[in-house]
Amino acid sequence: MADDTRFDTETGNGGETHQRIPAKGDHASTDHLTTNQGIRVSDNQNQLKSGARGPVLLEDFVLREKIFHFDHERIPERIVHARGSAAHGYFESYEDLSDLTRAAPFSAKGKKTPVFTRFSTVAGGAGSVDTPRDVRGFAVKFYTEEGNWDLVGNNIPVFFIQDAIKFPDLIHSVKMEADRGYPQAASAHDTFWDFISLMPESTHMIMWAMSDRTIPRSLRTMEGFGIHTFRMVNAKGKSTFVKFHWKPKQGVQSTCWDEAVKIAGADPDFHRRDLFEAIDRGDFPEWELGIQAFDAEFADSLPYDVLDPTKIIPEEVLPVRIIGRMVLDRCPDNFFAETEQVAYCPGNVVPGIDFTNDPLLQGRLFSYLDTQKSRLGTANFHQLPINAPKCPVMNFQRDGQMQMNVPKGRANYEPNSLDMTGEETGPRECPVTGFVTDRGRAAEEEQGDKLRVRPESFADHYSQARLFYRSLAEPEQAHVAFALVFELSKVGLEHIRERMMANLGNVDPDLAKRVADGLNMPVPKPSKAAAPVQDMDLSPALRIIGGPLEPDGIKGQTIAILVADGSDAGTVGKLTKAIEKAGARAVIVAPKVGGAKLSDGSMLKADAQLAGYPSVMADAIAIALSDEGTKMLLKEGAAVQFVMDAFGHLKAIGASEASKPLLDKAGVEPDAGVVGLDDGFVEAAAKRYWDREPGVRMLP
Repeated sequence: MADDTRFDTETGNGGETHQRIPAKGDHASTDHLTTNQGIRVSDNQNQLKSGARGPVLLEDFVLREKIFHFDHERIPERIVHARGSAAHGYFESYEDLSDLTRAAPFSAKGKKTPVFTRFSTVAGGAGSVDTPRDVRGFAVKFYTEEGNWDLVGNNIPVFFIQDAIKFPDLIHSVKMEADRGYPQAASAHDTFWDFISLMPESTHMIMWAMSDRTIPRSLRTMEGFGIHTFRMVNAKGKSTFVKFHWKPKQGVQSTCWDEAVKIAGADPDFHRRDLFEAIDRGDFPEWELGIQAFDAEFADSLPYDVLDPTKIIPEEVLPVRIIGRMVLDRCPDNFFAETEQVAYCPGNVVPGIDFTNDPLLQGRLFSYLDTQKSRLGTANFHQLPINAPKCPVMNFQRDGQMQMNVPKGRANYEPNSLDMTGEETGPRECPVTGFVTDRGRAAEEEQGDKLRVRPESFADHYSQARLFYRSLAEPEQAHVAFALVFELSKVGLEHIRERMMANLGNVDPDLAKRVADGLNMPVPKPSKAAAPVQDMDLSPALRIIGGPLEPDGIKGQTIAILVADGSDAGTVGKLTKAIEKAGARAVIVAPKVGGAKLSDGSMLKADAQLAGYPSVMADAIAIALSDEGTKMLLKEGAAVQFVMDAFGHLKAIGASEASKPLLDKAGVEPDAGVVGLDDGFVEAAAKRYWDREPGVRMLP
């Protein structure tokens, strides 16, 4: 409701509501509604007509401007990464990295640089859901005093293809099929797997894509990666190869597939809402930035090519050095102006950051500017506030559609000598502080015939896929097999399934057999590999379960407490305090949103209604029911499903003694994750119970 002290509310002839500036008072106030030309509007409820029931007049410029703007409010959505959520924050350097790079964010210990970070799905449109099985974009814009640096990556450290010329084919294959317009935001269809089965270089990425990494619990619990090998260059011109890693302070967490599907139905905006609400309540998401830095000699010693974007350097081979942290502490003021209009480009680098000859990276450097012009309609998109650098921008690039600046003088070129007559002469180049491209290897090593070929060092497509799969914890391996069975079950063409399984045979014979059994098909012979498949040392750092980033507490998580009339007030109060003390959020769920009358006669207001808050929304649940409440909820399907899903999704369940009949009806069997409501519940809620999984679902 409007503030009555600011507006008068009146009713028009047709009963319509008018909120108006008071006739008496300050008429210079910014409360006045105006057109885009600043002309104050007298009536925002009615068109200008010839008579009360007559035709609308063409001269109604208020109507024309309002409808004109509305008709053009939407811009073309991104071809990929269309559905995104973002936040403002800052990056803080842990140390002075001048020995490695002259890049401004790393120039001093404790230095803070403003950032804007956008997370996104890849395949779906802007109106799709948050939780499909999909790679997630992880793009960070650093607003440095030397210009903007965009670190544009994903939550997966490798990519599907080695050469950017294949990117249109990849995206065409994974998008909805051209003749039928579905499926949306899903890779489980013929064209995607046809392409993938014919592209052995995609095999490593497919292992990641079919793993739990692509069904994250929250945007706050994803790793991020720069994917490519970049360069850091110090003030003396010394170059060092570098790979970038974002490590979530809250740990890496994912969902079960069934859980992800049900979240999509319960809340299509689950990740977006989670990010917004976490920041809004002061639970700021935080990541640490790490690097793998190495020289050319180290790169040449590896059995794979560091310029190949389908390869990683395992952390056991080269540890990640943590160099700073990113904190996201402010939500966008306007979703369209910031989250939608932000334009990232991997070509936006600052002195001290440089590129390598990674052929996928080189193609990305070419394409992004063209994309931004197509979406934002002007070569001046960099002047939009969310894209504008926070340092002076001085050049001779004038004019163009939607030019916001008003350059003065006639010096729109250089060199010029207009200063000799006292005129403004404009900016000039600076070889000392300006960006200087790293020289790379010796010139003779970079030269050769013009060829459309892949280097032989890119030919091993299966060894790292094998490394990834075999490094996973046993439940994660089962999830990869399950995901492959699910996806390939949606493929109608049998020869595509056979070809894909033949490729999987090169990754791991047991994986191929598990998928074949899940499809009830014979196991084909492994396909011919372009290079010998190597057995590499396993990398436990690649695991989520039992890995270095597995959470060891409930900080930042959501714990649902189910109450009803008669629930014990002392138990609910103590439980809520323990959850909040551990840094988590307690959500009171009741049959009615108005709340429940507790044992002491007090009315506890609910945060959510049971029918509208399934347990997939929470990380663990507590059932704090009395005999009376249990008896009532035994007849409520939503309550039974609430408990059944939590158990099936391997979550901790804390339960009062009185609620046991509800647990029995939901099929809950005792295990380490089913506990009482005493102090042990908070500890139990910190993890999932993977040993339970074989008893609740069939996995390949």
